[in-house]
Amino acid sequence: MVLVDSNVLIDVISEDPVWCEWSLAQLRLAKAKDKLTINAMVFAEIAIAYDSVDELESFLRPTGITVSSLTTRAAFLASRAFMRYRSSKGTKTGVLPDFFIGAHAEAEGWLLMTRDPTRYRRYFPKVSLICP
Repeated sequence: MVLVDSNVLIDVISEDPVWCEWSLAQLRLAKAKDKLTINAMVFAEIAIAYDSVDELESFLRPTGITVSSLTTRAAFLASRAFMRYRSSKGTKTGVLPDFFIGAHAEAEGWLLMTRDPTRYRRYFPKVSLICP
């Protein structure tokens, strides 16, 4: 399974002139080999581009991307990673979506497709990334 980060989907949705081609190519390659999924955090982050849940689900349906529930193990791992972030002088005060996304991939043993690997590499070194 490949967990897809919101930045990859936002590239496609917005037809980003720099990243859309890379993101589409990576989605196609991954889909040919594996199943694609997102979680509620990614769903929420990309929902901004749509007027309704139905409209967003209509975008996801032909891609074959499913929505996977976050497990309690993943939530626990996210809290631990966030604690490490705060103890290393991280300035954000809320639990960031990236921590839930990285922890979800780690807890399930999934690949993670992202265009922003820095935080995932630092706080979730066990997660294999598909990234530029």
